[in-house]
Amino acid sequence: MDYVSALLPPVVMAVFFTALIVTIVKSQGGANKAKEDAAVDAALARAESTRQASRDTDA
Repeated sequence: MDYVSALLPPVVMAVFFTALIVTIVKSQGGANKAKEDAAVDAALARAESTRQASRDTDA
C-alpha cells in the first residue's frame, strides 16, 4: 500500500499538467484568434506610444 501513496502525487500532477497543456493547445487559434491578436496589437501600440512620449519629453 505504500507504493500507492508514493505514486499518487506524481500521477495526479501528471494528469493536471496534461489537462493544462490540452487546454492551452485547444485555446490557440479558433474564432477568437483575430480578436485576441487585435487586443495584443493595441496593447503593444499603446506601450510603444507611451515609450515614445516619455522619450520625447526627456530630450
